[in-house]
Amino acid sequence: MAKARVSAGACGYSAVIKVKKREGRRLSLEISSDCVMLKAMAEEIGELDWGKGVLESFATSKIYKAAEKHLKHASCPVPSAVLKTIEVEIGIALPNEVKIEIE
Repeated sequence: MAKARVSAGACGYSAVIKVKKREGRRLSLEISSDCVMLKAMAEEIGELDWGKGVLESFATSKIYKAAEKHLKHASCPVPSAVLKTIEVEIGIALPNEVKIEIE
């Protein structure tokens, strides 16, 4: 299982993302957060096939489509973190820290 922690910024919410490989190319996704929008996004995604519409373009990614439907803030870093966590879990990326610092 791959896990990521995200501090989303000015909204004050944080999220813990857990991605676990299942059979074949299936993954389960869990997002723990007090943000109701992130909870709704995670419920819609739940389980998915990472080979179909996940790691593609912004316009076709199931992650970004769910984010567009449920999140009010386009700058939320959680959808990107979900994709990074998926990449780690399926073995196409190393678990490196990603950081945004705004001054």
